[in-house]
Amino acid sequence: MTGWTWRYEAYDAADERLRESLCTLGNGYFATRGALSECVADGVHYPGTYVAGCYNRLTSQVAGRRVENEDMVNLPNWLPVRFRLAGQQWLTPDTATVLDHDQVLHLSSGLLERRTRYGLGDGRALAVRQLRLVHMADPHLAALRTELTAEGFDGELEVEAALDGAVTNAGVPRYHDLDGRHLVHVHTGTAATDAVWLRCRTRTSDIRIGMAARLTADEPVTNEHTPARAVQRVRLRVTSGQTLTVDKTIALHTSRDPAISDPLDAALDRVEAASGFDELLASHRTAWNQLWRRAVLEVPGEAGHVLRLHLFHVLQTLSPHTADLDVGVPARGLHGEAYRGHVFWDELFILPYLNLHFPEVSRALLHYRHRRLDRARAAARALGRRGAVYPWQSGSDGREETQELHLNPHSGRWLPDFSRLQRHVGSAVAYNVWQYCEASGDAEFLHTKGAEMLLEIARFWADSATYDDSLGRHRIRGVVGPDEYHDAYPGASEPGLDDNTYTNVTAAWVLTRTLEVLRALPEPRRRELAERTDLDGGELERWEDVSRTLHVPFHDDVISQFAGYGDLAELDWDDYRKRYGDIRRLDRILEAEGDSANRYRASKQADVLMLGYLFPPSELRGLFDRLGHRLDEDIWRRTVDYYLARTSHGSTLSSVVHAWVLARARRSEAWRFCQEALRSDIADVQGGTTGEGIHLGAMAGTLDFVQRGLPGLETRQRSLWLDPVPLPELSSYEFAVRYQGHWGVRLRFECGRLEIAVPPSNRSPIDIRLPDRSVCVHPGEACQLLLAQEVPETTTGSTGTAVSAARRHP
Repeated sequence: MTGWTWRYEAYDAADERLRESLCTLGNGYFATRGALSECVADGVHYPGTYVAGCYNRLTSQVAGRRVENEDMVNLPNWLPVRFRLAGQQWLTPDTATVLDHDQVLHLSSGLLERRTRYGLGDGRALAVRQLRLVHMADPHLAALRTELTAEGFDGELEVEAALDGAVTNAGVPRYHDLDGRHLVHVHTGTAATDAVWLRCRTRTSDIRIGMAARLTADEPVTNEHTPARAVQRVRLRVTSGQTLTVDKTIALHTSRDPAISDPLDAALDRVEAASGFDELLASHRTAWNQLWRRAVLEVPGEAGHVLRLHLFHVLQTLSPHTADLDVGVPARGLHGEAYRGHVFWDELFILPYLNLHFPEVSRALLHYRHRRLDRARAAARALGRRGAVYPWQSGSDGREETQELHLNPHSGRWLPDFSRLQRHVGSAVAYNVWQYCEASGDAEFLHTKGAEMLLEIARFWADSATYDDSLGRHRIRGVVGPDEYHDAYPGASEPGLDDNTYTNVTAAWVLTRTLEVLRALPEPRRRELAERTDLDGGELERWEDVSRTLHVPFHDDVISQFAGYGDLAELDWDDYRKRYGDIRRLDRILEAEGDSANRYRASKQADVLMLGYLFPPSELRGLFDRLGHRLDEDIWRRTVDYYLARTSHGSTLSSVVHAWVLARARRSEAWRFCQEALRSDIADVQGGTTGEGIHLGAMAGTLDFVQRGLPGLETRQRSLWLDPVPLPELSSYEFAVRYQGHWGVRLRFECGRLEIAVPPSNRSPIDIRLPDRSVCVHPGEACQLLLAQEVPETTTGSTGTAVSAARRHP
């Protein structure tokens, strides 16, 4: 690979699913996996196409019971283009001789290029080069150019292109017992001599889908169609050394799109008006160039290459086109069917990055949550509580999509799934509202939709808290924390845990922050909100009380993950690593042995330590002070050490959090976790999961580690706060942010020097706050700051970065 390309050499069937995920092309509206155009869905290949927010709900018979699931739908396959010598077998890498194979993802232009040479015997070969794009300027278009070169023979080639509606959701093996037939009423037809069409709809959500394709070649194109497949064919006369080109352009619309009458008519009109491949490629490149300018990230070495790939996939899933859609953040991108395309809390790791580059996208993703606020209110009422509780897994309409059963592939057993008790997803929504408004300065959103969401989430937490006379504190019972291994006490008849520290502390933060927001609202707006939500002063007094008295348990001089955590048994970690090697999914291993993770002090991922990810040290200390607890560096260090030794890192998010938390105290370990996060998808560290879809939160988390973690960047009190931490392996990096209306504020860190450049504009100066100094940088100016010499690494505290000198120049 180079800084702007990602390359795979030679054909490897065992690696194909991984390559397809990492070579997915998308534009924020839809995405298509990087499958070879001549291959069909089978045990090796899986050509999936997904439109953001396109879901369908089906009921399946599983283990003798009816199970309902909503899935992001695999749409008709527009990729098929296959080729052969006239009258011979169609060529695929699984059935023909592959002499050479090379696949390159061009990150700068969002272009997928593949070259394959098929051996035809007797010294003959057919060289195939394909260029594929999913258009970033027009989100409804995609195109595929196929160049065929005869080597050592003259003859006739047959090329067949198709739109295939006979597809199902079959990309995740453990879902195979579930009904995956989401498309019905599939019809095809011909619109013109060079165009065919396909229309269908989803079975229960009744989303209509229209797709049209145009094929252009040097010879006449013939069209035909069956009920589920629209086919175009062309016969090409070729001589040795000659290259012939066939271009396929498609348009895709659904009935969820604005400003259209019928999705099929819209697709036909769009494909007819579409330019040729060269013109489409030029406008596509321009759109990508604009994206890269808004998301400048320069990191040297291999880490920089991987970070650019991560950024590429974030931009393909959540582009400026997303700002026009009613969609959330699919945890696995638009890259596959894992997690059924659902929206989890992963936006907690993604929006902080987007806030400083594409705030309009962050706002749209928060609108998705606000539109489903009534559903969240209804969920709270169903629990007998006031306020709003957001679902752990969300899809089309905001109801709880978490399945009640999940399959353990180690034991083959279907088990109860209690992850819906992760009520902390509401705190994540509130945190994202606050972070977005701080970074963007969007007071209008904060005072309207943002304040309403904060109010209802705070109300739920206050109503969930019960007072314990023996403790003299409020408690939140019956929840599951981010860890996920622990969903009940050993031997308990009911699921749920008491006083999960992460849940309680973030609930206290939500209550505190919401009170601040309500007090700062303009009086007319505050009155409107109170009238609309039946808010009274007595309720606010309760919030104040609960925000100061939520229980935080401790044991062995460390913060407890939940009440009673210290009473659990210790696990023989060395034994399990020796017996199983990879123990990331320790919960499944233990269940297959007839045991349970609930019995042990063992965590899947960061739980208590998530607090160090969300809150800088001073704010976290303040939260604990407000709750009546002391949190000094010794307590935090012991807590970090304690859980670091008891975490299996079964989630890709865990490495991101641990890299962040350790960056200021134990930099060598921070770099190890950073590398793990960088490798999580490209090396498929979880053993096959990346082929089912990338881990978008981990990808965005690595970007944010460079953007906010290492610089200590915070956006608060209408200032940019910086407290850089030196990490030798990432000692030089540069990025640009969009902050409070300033586009392209560039920050460069290198060799003990920080440079901040603000582009010319009529905006106000930016106030930069460092540990010992404030600097005001005006538009059109750059400021260079000399940083103090690095403090030797310790294991007991954080290392601050002082400013020894500064100079400003225009």
